[in-house]
Amino acid sequence: MVFVRDPVVPSGPETTKFDSNAITSATFQENNGAAELTVGGSVPLLASFSNNGRTITIAPVPSATVTVASPPPGVTSTTTPMVPAAGNLGNTQTQPPPPMRRIFAVIDASHGGDERGAVLSDKLVEKDITLAFARRLREELLNRGIPALILRDSDNTMTLDQRASASNSARPALYVAFHATNSGAGVRVITAAMPAPPQAHPPFLSWEVAQSQWLTTSQAAANSVAMALRKRLPTRLLSAPLRPLNNVTSPAIAIELGPRFPDAGDLSSGDYQQTVAIAVSDGMVAVRDKLEAAR
Repeated sequence: MVFVRDPVVPSGPETTKFDSNAITSATFQENNGAAELTVGGSVPLLASFSNNGRTITIAPVPSATVTVASPPPGVTSTTTPMVPAAGNLGNTQTQPPPPMRRIFAVIDASHGGDERGAVLSDKLVEKDITLAFARRLREELLNRGIPALILRDSDNTMTLDQRASASNSARPALYVAFHATNSGAGVRVITAAMPAPPQAHPPFLSWEVAQSQWLTTSQAAANSVAMALRKRLPTRLLSAPLRPLNNVTSPAIAIELGPRFPDAGDLSSGDYQQTVAIAVSDGMVAVRDKLEAAR
């Protein structure tokens, strides 16, 4: 990270070491008005900005563990971390990293932590419903032998940029975000409504239009999921400027869940959640080959 201000007296680099497995060091130096801060780490790091850009928070990219379907008897099952652990840097014989199991779907339960989302009833908030549906979908996919992970598998806070970054690191065939509402009945399947592209700066692509390359495949996935849902529930197809869809570098859809019927209040029903999970899985499996090819 480089910062520019009025010229100052040049100063040599100052390095601070940290007793951390993730963030190992930070080096600061100034030269003729340019200040450079270099943060070293053993895992991918993500910087987030707050307080009108005056505060920078650096943390590891949220890790995710891939849960695979149960193996046949006699076969050992393992879980593979999304980011491999750092090796022994002093070892002159570098060993290739073990092959990583490819993720088919990243499932994103919206909101979480301090961000409750919509208040659906006196005792029900959106963040709890989205996590329940996300877990149902993961279970349904795993039952079909399809690897999937949930970005937020607990009541923790994740920014929109963190969600997109974590999904992009996993490189799934499909990103699926869950939302919930008590406004209207049925399900909405949503793809990104892309903003006007900013001025191009090759070879870089703006974060705000990162989804553009995959939008056609995203729409095909949305059509397939909506078709499967319509066999069971009222379903509409929409496009909307719903972040972080436009920041995701893979086919990406969002699913907004309303009650089965107006005022039904069944979003917390296990039967309703399972009905949705089965339908969404059916739609995803129907276009699996096309999604894998796009990846």
